[in-house]
Amino acid sequence: MRVFDEYSQKYDEWYEKPFGRSAFELELTCLKGLFEGGLSLEVGVGSGRFAQALGIRYGVDTSMELLKIARRRGTFGILAKAEELPFKEGTFKTVLMVVSICFFEDPIQAFKEARRVLKREGSLLLGLVLSESPWAEFYRRKSQEGHPIYQHARFYSYNELRYMLEKAGFRIDTVRTTLFDEPQDVKPVKDRRIEDGYYPDGGFFCVRAI
Repeated sequence: MRVFDEYSQKYDEWYEKPFGRSAFELELTCLKGLFEGGLSLEVGVGSGRFAQALGIRYGVDTSMELLKIARRRGTFGILAKAEELPFKEGTFKTVLMVVSICFFEDPIQAFKEARRVLKREGSLLLGLVLSESPWAEFYRRKSQEGHPIYQHARFYSYNELRYMLEKAGFRIDTVRTTLFDEPQDVKPVKDRRIEDGYYPDGGFFCVRAI
């Protein structure tokens, strides 16, 4: 997506700011609890921060500028769409997607491709904002105000997510919820809770599907 090429540096630098740094640490902890390791792929790898922290060697993205940053962090990045993954069937133990399905052209096809490249005993791990969350409303307001990235985002409900996963041959195995602070993006996160289960008043949801 062209907007990510244009704003690649600002996108990556966001993670160095007080809120971005603390949110990343919390989201990473949430994902780690569900990450099964093995040979893994991140779809929508961005600048490679999650892949680097989780030891994921391979990533795809539609932004060449973000892939350049990811490669400097040790991820072998390939320019490709989530709906057309350039890998053989049954290659990976885990496929990770973090805050990326809201930018996919066709999430169901992206999930089908994830299932195709996963080993039979593999899992799909998602980190995302769901539309019921107050954080989704916060980002929607940013979109209405002209934010260059959130203008392109579409947030899905938990039921929509479950439906799309089932259409692609997955079922939800585990859900965890975190980021219970009031929505803002300046100050460090105060509430460090990570709860097992789906809580719509949270801001970040970790979903493992098998």
